[in-house]
Amino acid sequence: MIDPATAFRLDGKAALITGATRGIGRAIAEACAAAGADVGVVARKPDELSETAKALGEIGARVVTVQGSVGDPAIAEAAVDAMLDELGRCDFIVNNAAVNPSYGPLMDADMGAVAKILDANIAGPLRFVRAAWHRWMQEHGGAVLNVVSVGGMRPGPSIGAYNVSKAALIHLTRQLAQELAPSVRVNAIAPGLVKTDMARALWEPNEQAMARSHALGRLGVPDDIASGALFLLSDAASWLTGEVLIVDGGAGVSLRG
Repeated sequence: MIDPATAFRLDGKAALITGATRGIGRAIAEACAAAGADVGVVARKPDELSETAKALGEIGARVVTVQGSVGDPAIAEAAVDAMLDELGRCDFIVNNAAVNPSYGPLMDADMGAVAKILDANIAGPLRFVRAAWHRWMQEHGGAVLNVVSVGGMRPGPSIGAYNVSKAALIHLTRQLAQELAPSVRVNAIAPGLVKTDMARALWEPNEQAMARSHALGRLGVPDDIASGALFLLSDAASWLTGEVLIVDGGAGVSLRG
């Protein structure tokens, strides 16, 4: 029988989370810390890393910070090494960080920007999983969570390259779930429109109108995604791999206009 008091706990584990100083990544980091995990934080800005480490420490986690971009091929190995050196383990990889420097139709997109999106959003997560697999997970097991997007499941205007990268990340999730089983579970979570800085251009101009297109009548906030992430990382999802959890406030079934 499942025990709700322990099923969602991550005590004694350590989670490495990219882009964890703000938005969805920060909320996932806080949820992991509150569930008893130690946390490794990867982000670009030193001041944000320092503030995040302090906040997670106040929750009770031991924290490792690594400054760098997921587009840098050396960062994944450096981050996993830091986890093992300072925390002694790396049980979870949460590939949350993503870039989107290109807006508008793909036919007019700068191909350098497109290449940057594809590298950071697809090759970046693969580099982190490979580093964790070879250094810890192959022997000790674990779980991987890729933060994708509902945009990876259907086309949309303005952010075509980003959506294509998320579609590829969904397939990478399933491919890795097959390759790393049975010791490592690999799942994805697909947020709808969430009120983050990265998505500000999509929701801020007319938040009320956007909210009406969701069955639950509001846009998402980072904690809405973090709760699903915690489930997928925890033992409550121990028989779940290769799946995508959609968290979109009912936008996919809404008839509101």
